[in-house]
This record gives sequence, C-alpha cells and structure tokens, in this order.
Amino acid sequence: MAALTDEALLREAARRWDQNTHQLPPEGDWLTWLMLGGRGAGKTYAGAEWLAMQARMDNARLALVGPTLHDVREVMVEGPSGLRATPEGVERPRWEQSRRRLVWDHSGAVAQAFSAEDAESLRGPQFHAAWADEFCAWREPEAVLANLRLGLRLGVAPRLVVTTTPKPIRALRRLMAEAGVAVTRGGTGENATNLSPGFLANLKALYGGTRLETQELDGLVVEDGGALFKTEDMRRARDAGRGDWPERFEKIVVAVDPPASAHGDACGIVAAGRAGAEIWVLADRSVRGCSPEAWAGAVKRTAEAVEADLILAEANQGGEMVKAVLDQAGVTRPIRLAHATRGKRTRAEPVALLYEQGRVAHGDALGELEEELMALGSEDGPRRSPDRADALVWAVSELMRAPGGEGPRVRNL
Repeated sequence: MAALTDEALLREAARRWDQNTHQLPPEGDWLTWLMLGGRGAGKTYAGAEWLAMQARMDNARLALVGPTLHDVREVMVEGPSGLRATPEGVERPRWEQSRRRLVWDHSGAVAQAFSAEDAESLRGPQFHAAWADEFCAWREPEAVLANLRLGLRLGVAPRLVVTTTPKPIRALRRLMAEAGVAVTRGGTGENATNLSPGFLANLKALYGGTRLETQELDGLVVEDGGALFKTEDMRRARDAGRGDWPERFEKIVVAVDPPASAHGDACGIVAAGRAGAEIWVLADRSVRGCSPEAWAGAVKRTAEAVEADLILAEANQGGEMVKAVLDQAGVTRPIRLAHATRGKRTRAEPVALLYEQGRVAHGDALGELEEELMALGSEDGPRRSPDRADALVWAVSELMRAPGGEGPRVRNL
C-alpha cells in the first residue's frame, strides 16, 4: 500500500480546504517533507491534513510523534488545527485513550501516538506514513527520528512529514542536508487571515528586528555566535528591498558557484545589481541535483532575465570546464572565471560589512540564501556547502570592486 500521490493530495486539498500555498506538500519524489514555519504559520494544520489524507487508505498504519504525549493529544489530535478538527462532511476519527491511538472506522486506518521522550517506544511498530511535530523541541531528536524511520517500512513509498519552528540545532541542520528531504518554509504573516487581529502587529512591535522575530515569526534558521551575518543585517536588507527599487543599475552580475558533482551540493546562482553605493540582490536561482547542462541552462535563463553585464563563475571546481559548459548551453553574456585564493569567511567579511552598513537590499523569496549567510562562521555541526551564500559573496564582491559597466542598465526581471 503506497501513500497518496502528490497530485492526489493537491486535488484533495483544493477540494476540502482553502489552504495557503505554503501549506501544500511539495512536488517531487521526496521521502521526508520538512516544513519550517513561524508561530501560527499553519504547520499543525498542514501536518494534520496530510496525515488525514493518508488515513483514507484502507487499513493504513500511521504514526504521530510529538515532544510529549500531552502535546500529541492536545495539539496534534484535539487541537483547533489537529486531526479531530475535521471539516463538516469528513469522517472524524475517534481517540482511544487507553491505547493512545486514533481510529478511522470507515477505512480502518490507525494512527498511534508516541512521545519523543521515549525513543525506544518506536521499536517494533511499523507504518505506512508518519507525522512528527516540533522536531526542534525534542530532547533527543536524532535518536527518535532514527527509530521512527526504521518503522516506516510498509507500502510502496512510506513517507514522513516533519513540522517545526526552526532552531539552530545540529539535528535540524543534518536533516535539512539529507538527500530525499524536501524543505519548505512559511512565515507567520502568510497565515495572517487565520490569526487573531493585531497578533502580528503586537509581536512585531515587541520583537521587530530581533533574532526572535526571524526565528519565531519568519521561520528561518538563525545561527548562534561566530556568524558574520546577523539577524538584524538580514532584516535591514529585507526592509530596504521593500522600498523603491532603482529604475537603472550601473552593473548587473550573475555569480555562479558550480557544484563538484551532479548529486551533491547545489549550484549557487545569484543575481545582483549596483546602484550608486548600494547593492541590490535581484534573485536566487540556485539549483540542486542537476547535470552540468541543467545548471548551465539555469544560469543562462537568469542572466537573460536580469540582463546581466557579466557572468562570474568560480573556477576552483572544474576550472576552464565551467566556462566550456556555459558556452555549450548557449550563454551569450560575457563570462569571467574567478579563483578563490582565500577561505570563505575571509572572502565574506567585506560583504558582511556592507550588510552592517545597510548598503544591501534583498528582493523576495531569499529565505534559503539568508539562512546560509547567517550560517557562515558558525561551525557547530556539518551542513551542506553554502553554495548560495558563496555565489552572493562573489556577486557583491565584484560589484564593490567595479563601480561601472558600459553605462546604466534597465532592470528587467
């Protein structure tokens, strides 16, 4: 028995609920969906909906894992966005307290409740699908997650959904870096229509511009000490990007940090432009798991969209082959290869100073890029190579070094 397909999930979600798009499951052949969200972003609602649709399979065996059994019962099951808060016309599962499980009588599906305080309780049971909530609040997240995954062995394609407000813990960074994990993000503001009036305004008045706002409302992973780029730097850049954008840029650069292989790190692709003394980050078009032809095509499309004056590609991985791949993809913009002679942190320090001075503005949808920037300099545990951040550093460094191109250019995204 397989989990419902993404297409079926999307059709069913559209029919049964009026969801925000950030609450819908990602496309593709993922094994784990990691949904990072701020407080009130609708994580519980998304996880409950996904699991409820798995429960429509005959005799499905499901798992519910929360920080404690109390959390499973009060939030995941009985909460206002939980599994028993089903809309009219949809079967309401019954809770069997003595056996700590939910039962859907029509399909015969059963969801067992587990506490993350007891990793050993997950030994033995097996499941078609599972929903794990508030992963970052678990005492031993990696041990519990390992036991849960070992039980996901029923059906053709067992899947796991993890919903959590992010914290800069090693277990989360490792999970985000795994193959087969699809990461989506949602800020509290994206679910504002379902929240109490004034909720967001009050919290922003109290915590605006702080690390707490970035983590708890924006749903971004905020690194602790040692990082070059701070929470307030990202907030300042985002606020600047909400203002009036220049009609013309003196120079536009697309920077490329090529991957070492098609199956490992991402290919960082970041476009930025210079207007006077300010740098504007136009787009992050980074791609992962692509062949050289595919990522070169993404570079070409990005350069054409922003009307780039220059494509700057790091040549430490691949050397002249990088330029050859871009040429074969039909890139017509000027290409220059750059060779890194200093470490990532050293190269990033002048760029971090620009952020601190408020001279960099960010466009929309740069959450993953901002997380990588805030991770630079923090060495607590392994993570994927910061390819997006590296590409941004190359682009901004080039624009800092060279004030002009052949004249002003019109921005055309």
